[in-house]
Amino acid sequence: MSILTVRTVGDPVLRTACEDITVFDDELKKLVSDMLETMYEVNGVGLAGPQVGVSKRIFTFGNIDGREGHVINPVLEVGDEDQEGGEGCLSVPGLSSETPRKKWARVRGVDYNNQPIVLEGEGLFARMLQHETDHLYGHLFIDRVVGEDKKRIMRAIRAADYERISSATRTERAGAVSSAFGAGASFGGGSLGAGSFGGSSQGQGAAFGGRR
Repeated sequence: MSILTVRTVGDPVLRTACEDITVFDDELKKLVSDMLETMYEVNGVGLAGPQVGVSKRIFTFGNIDGREGHVINPVLEVGDEDQEGGEGCLSVPGLSSETPRKKWARVRGVDYNNQPIVLEGEGLFARMLQHETDHLYGHLFIDRVVGEDKKRIMRAIRAADYERISSATRTERAGAVSSAFGAGASFGGGSLGAGSFGGSSQGQGAAFGGRR
């Protein structure tokens, strides 16, 4: 297994809609293992393909109610009831905010053996399913933030020192990286494009912001 590079805001791969995975082989199994290892290395509870430079519909999850796994080509369903809570993102280091989400969610997809998977839950697990599926459409949690929080985050990202913070985070993570999927590398018979939820501690944004 290998630790992969986590891409940060400003990288085009994070704003690109992902393609379905159609080839289920040993390379896909290795990607799942590498994504899980990377997710735990940066203290995440979820990690999507584009966050490691792979424009494919896949995400991993763990550290939530003892649940761990992955899903490929997920289709999301959500309930009507809203929930309160904060989010951050491994790809948007140093920022977090209250983020509107639905209380219940379900995804249907397949595993790396192309066998059906159904995942569902409420609260934190539902929030993770929505957050990670958003990544596969080129959306970040900051797109869902509203009001003054939205203005605050946009100001922070535009600020000159945010690139310094983002660069420092990338440099810190690079110390653990042993390999990464780069632009144009092959995966599943095609080319790759160009956590996500973070740590498991509670509090606004903390559960999704990560420690690196």
